[in-house]
Amino acid sequence: MDVLAGGAVLWRPGPVGPEIGLVHRPRYDDWSLPKGKLDRGEHLAAAAVREVAEETGHRIRIGGCLGETRYDVAEGAKLVRYWAGESLGGAFEPNDETDELRFLSPTDACRLLTYDHDRTVVRRFAAQPRPVSTLVLVRHAKAGSRDNWDGDDLARPLSATGRAQVARLTPFLGLFGADRIASAPPVRCRATVSDLAAARAMTVDDEPALGELAHADDPTAALARAREIAAQPGVTVLCSQGGVIPDLVDALTAGTPLADRVRPGGAAIPARKGSTWVIGFGADLTPRFADYYREPGG
Repeated sequence: MDVLAGGAVLWRPGPVGPEIGLVHRPRYDDWSLPKGKLDRGEHLAAAAVREVAEETGHRIRIGGCLGETRYDVAEGAKLVRYWAGESLGGAFEPNDETDELRFLSPTDACRLLTYDHDRTVVRRFAAQPRPVSTLVLVRHAKAGSRDNWDGDDLARPLSATGRAQVARLTPFLGLFGADRIASAPPVRCRATVSDLAAARAMTVDDEPALGELAHADDPTAALARAREIAAQPGVTVLCSQGGVIPDLVDALTAGTPLADRVRPGGAAIPARKGSTWVIGFGADLTPRFADYYREPGG
């Protein structure tokens, strides 16, 4: 069985483009990207954020997934999944694990890195332009049965299973460093992101155009509103419904190389309850990446 680990390309804006943070490990006398093995029950993305903090002193918010590398280690094979990790600030202090941090251009980083598998990840990062805005589309967690609910369907609450999903989803969504949090009208949508809002001391904005009823009535208006939200610089978390999210993902990626990625093999665009789509955009709303996380918490 592979040893699982999470890592990140720590980056910050530089005078002529992004600068990448590399760490020197005295134990191995090598230069590498920050990464490390999972703690029990930890998601790979959470491990990436934690390891960056431990090895570099920097807080990050994750962006696009940069894929995986697999190589042999003493315990067998190690599989590391990487994300772009934008620095939110921090200060490096030498420690037993890492004694130096250097920020370099991608080209210079590839020269300094010890291992080819790290160079591969840096090249993936360099090939994926930095997003100006990111839209995190969350389908609400599981709600109680519609057949057993006598009230207005908009007021149907989360089930016990849904609340458990939210408990896993909330820390995962926090890794993206939301600047705004919004929700479609149903109570179950708002309840899915309310803990995230509380944890970040933020409010949940109402987005009536992005619920299923409004979308069915006027899909053009729903897409127009989604584009307005996606164009706002920074990161927006938006919780909506299964009848809306696939259409938004389809429309926001249509006519781009990502259109095939969001429909693997021509299949329907997935949007399970508690799942997440993360789409990064350039200044012209061209999508830079589109990642799907099937389960609550990734």
